[in-house]
Amino acid sequence: MNVILRQDVEGLGFEFEVVSVKPGYARNFLIPRGLASVATPNNVKALNEVLEARKAEEATLIAAAKEKAAKLDGLVVKIDAKVGSGDKLFGSINNADLAEALVKAGVEIEKKNIRIPGNTIKRLGKYEAKVRFHRDVEVDFGFEIVPDAASIKAAEEAAKTRAELAKLDAQKAANANKEEGSFFNFDNPIYANDKKAKKEEVSEEVATEEAPSTEE
Repeated sequence: MNVILRQDVEGLGFEFEVVSVKPGYARNFLIPRGLASVATPNNVKALNEVLEARKAEEATLIAAAKEKAAKLDGLVVKIDAKVGSGDKLFGSINNADLAEALVKAGVEIEKKNIRIPGNTIKRLGKYEAKVRFHRDVEVDFGFEIVPDAASIKAAEEAAKTRAELAKLDAQKAANANKEEGSFFNFDNPIYANDKKAKKEEVSEEVATEEAPSTEE
């Protein structure tokens, strides 16, 4: 169902824009609230007359929108986020967060004019949003979600702990191998007395064999 927006509607469009929506959404929400009217032939004709009358004003608005959109060219935006396990975020990032980041970067934009795929982001990475400065001026803008300072520090500490534990495990394994090797080393005191006793036993046997017989 086509309707004419009578004012800007977040996630849908701008004033005077003709958009297609589900009938129930139009009849139960947009129209009763005065946000839109049905795009009948007469209403569309009236809309075109209004736009024609506002042609000069519209040209000014479009020029201003294009000027704002041009600021996005080459702009790098990274949004810090608290990270949990792996690349998963604590909470999520939405159009309000991106709008805030853009304003800080010098680009004035309202959150309602930003569309993020899926509406929310829950993982680190690079994403692309549609940013509308006017119903006739829309651009795709790439941005990145990165871990915040606290998350980076926590990850470094966790990595350090894992490295220390791995080092301890390796040391335990080395000590265990050393002890096992010394158990079979015949220079080990455990075997020294036994070796000495056997040597003395052999010496006695030799001495007995070499001793002269006293029997005639």
